[in-house]
Amino acid sequence: MLHNGRMTSPSLSIEAIRATREALGTRVVTTPTLDWQCDEIVERLGPDSRVNLKLELFQRTGTFKARGALNVMLGLSPEQRARGVTAVSAGNHAIATAYAARSLGLSAKVVMLASANPARVERCRKLGAEVEIAPDGASAFERARQIEAEEGRSFIHPFEGPLTALGTATIGLEWVEQAGPLDAVICPIGGGGLIAGLATAIKLLSPGCTVYGVEPEGADNMRRSFEEGEPVANARIATIADSLAPPYSLPYSFDLCRRSVDEIVLVSDDQLRAGMNLLFREAKLAVEPAAAAATAAMLGPLAERLYGQQVGVIVCGANIDIAGFAAHIETGRTLTGLQ
Repeated sequence: MLHNGRMTSPSLSIEAIRATREALGTRVVTTPTLDWQCDEIVERLGPDSRVNLKLELFQRTGTFKARGALNVMLGLSPEQRARGVTAVSAGNHAIATAYAARSLGLSAKVVMLASANPARVERCRKLGAEVEIAPDGASAFERARQIEAEEGRSFIHPFEGPLTALGTATIGLEWVEQAGPLDAVICPIGGGGLIAGLATAIKLLSPGCTVYGVEPEGADNMRRSFEEGEPVANARIATIADSLAPPYSLPYSFDLCRRSVDEIVLVSDDQLRAGMNLLFREAKLAVEPAAAAATAAMLGPLAERLYGQQVGVIVCGANIDIAGFAAHIETGRTLTGLQ
């Protein structure tokens, strides 16, 4: 279908997004926004710019992931709910799956990677999920599929599918209502589930707004997917932002991104650390590396194009242990900028 001259998926209409937000109810938070100003922003973007932060780190479970996981589970039949759910994750999606399952009275068995932060594993268990550990992503997905087949559990994908995208689209719906007109919005990309829904909602409600995606230099599969014209696998993964390092892109999220994301830029690990440091110093926000990606891109590769504009920056999560956060902040303190 066409909306304001732009092709969009029938399942992601504004009416469907509004209905999804109503269905999620108080199980998710309408996260606040903040107009953020500091010397570094003025220096890079000019005194007439406005930066509006969408503070999704204050979402239930500490990331945006609860929206998609809940929406998928709300779509399960009573028989499926009775059999429970399973999922694969390095951390944030597992936590969100555990939370969503508990809030709906479902059983959850999740497979987490051996590289997952111990604090995330512990939080997942505290939310009531049974946790299994797999050595790598490939074996984790294999084990989850085995659980799905043997136990009849429903697989809750970390980023793919229309119900997941409808969940993340509710962020864009809230943001436009809260922040007013924005010239540009910047959003991190891992598998693409966040930006697929968010960008679709932004373009439906504010078609003149430019949507920029951000990937780590060491995990740029969506950028390469755009170049190839089809979803590709991550040839290499080398980044501190484990939340932005999926094994591959997939068709549904890729298609939504290709329709609504105007450009993808890359940031280095040092830029991520410097972004974390700036958010901590000037906004008093303690975030994980992935959540600093949009800030890093704004003050780095996108700074010249955003000069004097009204810019939306999503801060998408804060699930990081104190020691890991402190180490990144200390490294970021020694950096002299984000360019």
